[in-house]
Amino acid sequence: MKIALIDSGIGLLPAAVAVRRLRPDADLVLSSDPDGLPWGPRSAEDVIQRSLSIAEAAAAHHPDALIVACNTSSVRALPALRARFEPDLPIIGTVPAIKPAAAGGGPIAIWATPATTGSPYQRGLIEEFAGGVGVTEVPCPGLADAVQYADEAAIDRAVAAAAALTPRDVRAVVLGCTHYELVGERIRAALQQPDLPPLVLHGSAGAVAAQALRRTGELPGPGTGTEGGLTVILSGRAAELPVAAHTYAEGRQLAAVSPAR
Repeated sequence: MKIALIDSGIGLLPAAVAVRRLRPDADLVLSSDPDGLPWGPRSAEDVIQRSLSIAEAAAAHHPDALIVACNTSSVRALPALRARFEPDLPIIGTVPAIKPAAAGGGPIAIWATPATTGSPYQRGLIEEFAGGVGVTEVPCPGLADAVQYADEAAIDRAVAAAAALTPRDVRAVVLGCTHYELVGERIRAALQQPDLPPLVLHGSAGAVAAQALRRTGELPGPGTGTEGGLTVILSGRAAELPVAAHTYAEGRQLAAVSPAR
């Protein structure tokens, strides 16, 4: 089995590790666009074209499913990706985990990029899944870029700024950008109040990994019993994992994987 993932940058690492956890035998194809970063300020048409380009590079490796492990691409390019590749190649988008966060009761906060915060897309999800629950939308300018380049000082500044905008009594935080899952524990540490129950973080990696297996008709488990390989594509070029990826546990875990067969 082979699963491809696309993202603007290294935000695809958590979903890739989630796939590997469910099916250690799955070959992984990671296709991102470091030449085009950042995607957030780009027009919808530009994001669509870049998403199609890196998806084409991944599809050339004949995966069984393709995960759009990027909130920006899922919001702007998912219809175009599905029109281009389905039904031959199942496309799995990433949706902020607002529904499970709201199911646990409020208040909750949604950390997202400035472009996503307050967008009709996010507001629609809040209206659909979080009615009656207190929700605070928190813009996180610069956080995705800081994570992408493993800029420790910039990560600290961006997390602190977003934490200052987050009500102290929130019970759960939705990580509305896949990059944020790489620094989830730093976000938790910045928000956890000593007199309140443990804060719950809701990412999307596990859900999209499970959905990819469902779409391929596969089940979680050891599969063939052999470890799957790894293919990395950066803006259409065969490459190694970016140096910054090794800063995070997810990147180090994937770096230990042998090249795809």
